[in-house]
Formats: sequence, C-alpha cells, structure tokens
Amino acid sequence: MAQQVEQLRADGVYKEVLREGTGPLPDFRDGTKATFHYRTLRCGDEEAPLDDSRARGKPMELIAGKKFKLPVWEAALRTMRPGERARFRCDAKHVVLYPLVAKSLRNIAAGKDPLEGQRHCCSIAQLHDHYSLGYPDLDELQKNPQPLIFDIEVLKVEAPGSYQQDPWAMTDEEKLQAVPLIHKEGNELYREGKVQEAAAKYYDAIACLKNLQMKEQPGSPDWIELDQKITPLLLNYCQCKLQCEEYYEVLDHCSSILNKYEDNVKAYFKRGKAHAAVWNVAEAQADFAKVLALDPSLRPVVTKELRSLESRLREKDAEDKIRFKGIFSQ
Repeated sequence: MAQQVEQLRADGVYKEVLREGTGPLPDFRDGTKATFHYRTLRCGDEEAPLDDSRARGKPMELIAGKKFKLPVWEAALRTMRPGERARFRCDAKHVVLYPLVAKSLRNIAAGKDPLEGQRHCCSIAQLHDHYSLGYPDLDELQKNPQPLIFDIEVLKVEAPGSYQQDPWAMTDEEKLQAVPLIHKEGNELYREGKVQEAAAKYYDAIACLKNLQMKEQPGSPDWIELDQKITPLLLNYCQCKLQCEEYYEVLDHCSSILNKYEDNVKAYFKRGKAHAAVWNVAEAQADFAKVLALDPSLRPVVTKELRSLESRLREKDAEDKIRFKGIFSQ
C-alpha cells in the first residue's frame, strides 16, 4: 500500500489517514465493489463543502474497472481498507470532470435523470461547450478548475460475484439479460403489496433499456424494439404510481406512450383513472370512451370507473353547496 500512496503523491494526490481500517488491503480487481461515504471540499483555509453523501442519506458505490468518470476516486479507494477514513487532496488535473460527476449524483439524489441535459458528446466536449450545469457552484468549478479535497470513509468492499450489480454499473449485454429478471422481481413485489419497492424495480428496468436506447438512432428498428420493451414496464410503473396517488406523473407517462402508440388501451385506462383522480372530468370521460372503442369487452370495468367518478362528483357538488351556502349567509 505504501508504494501505491507514493505513486499517488508523485501524481499530485496527497493522502492523510484520519482513521485506520481493519483487515487486509482488498486486491480491488476489476468488478470489486466499494461502498463509501464521501465529502467534497474546496482547498483553502475554510475548506468550503461542495457535496456530502451523508447529508443525502445514501453512500456512493463504485465498481472497479467500469471506467468511472473520476478515476482518482478508484485510485484512492485502492489504498484503503474497510472502515478506513482518509482525506485526499487532489491537484486540479484529477478533478476536471468533477462538476459533471457531481451534477449526475445530485440529480440522482433528487430523483431526476442523471443524464438530464447531457448531449451525445464526450465529457471533454461538454466541458468546453458553454452551458449551465444547473448548479452555480459547479458552473464556477467547471469554468475555473481547482484542487479539491475528498474525505472518504470506506463502509465495505465486496468481491466480484458476491453482490447484485446496480443497472448503471452493467455492460450493455448485462443490462439486456437483467431486464426480465428485474421485471419479474417487480411483479413479485407488487403481488406482495410492496408497491413502492415494485416501482423502484420497474424504474431500474426502464433505466437499463433507456440507456441502451440512447445509443440507437430514434425511429430505427433497434430503437423501436427497445421502446416496445420499455412500454409495458412503464405501464407497470404507472400502476404503482396510481396506487401511490402520484397522478400527474401517471398523466405524463401515459401521454408519452399514447403519443407513440395511439391504440394502447392500458395507457388510456390508466390515464383516465389519473384524470378522474385530479377532477379532469371531460378528459377522463374521453379516455374511458377511447378504451371502450378499442376494447368493448372492458365495458364492465369502465362502467365501474365512470360510476365512481359520478358518485365523487355528486359528493363534491354537495360539499360545495354547503361551503358556498355558509359563505353567502354571512
């Protein structure tokens, strides 16, 4: 390990151990997974913080050999034992891509697409293209790269094959193989009543396919094939969101499906339920009418939804009359 630390120092990365780890130094061969907390600080007297995984409530995971955009993190982790905490002061040349990495991690923590706003070009091209990352502190760091300090605490290190890979860490082939398994896990969780956990599984499966789809020409046979695999997963995800009462997300996703597949009965039905839930009465009735036009066998189900909507409308009208009566009688 001493040799590795010296090599880092010679390359402009300076390590300071804050707490010793336990056990032997992991060999960190390709496929090894490190789970760790990190805190990013500016160099200087105040050491102003930029990011803190503890504040977000979720540690970082890095898999060796996956060409992570910030190679200095992998190099630093190779010198650490489980339980160890250390600070690494890194020259600016090692952290040029930190603003892009930090943007993706912040987006993930906020539940956004980690690739939001990125175009189909390499990271260096993105850095030299003058556009905002959406975070003023990262914009400043992108324009004026400077040394940074990473305070890293290793929680655990897992050998290849001893853990289930997250979708972002998979190869394209692994993603394709994983999707049916993740889909099945989501279905099982849904049947068990674990709706939020099921939604997370469907989201992961969609993310795998979306990542692959981004590499294809829109409208090409391969792109369409992937989109047709995404659609049923997205509908399952919408079903979960309906039960979680996140109706506007259902409206957005179902509308995106119907913009491409005008005869998708399930999308019309779920969108109709979401419209009804947020009192878009005319839109709900139109969607349910479309369901009947496409599949008349669903009349009993649609009739039940329409009756429920009518009943809710009567209740709402009665409540409104009482409320307005009280206002005008004052």
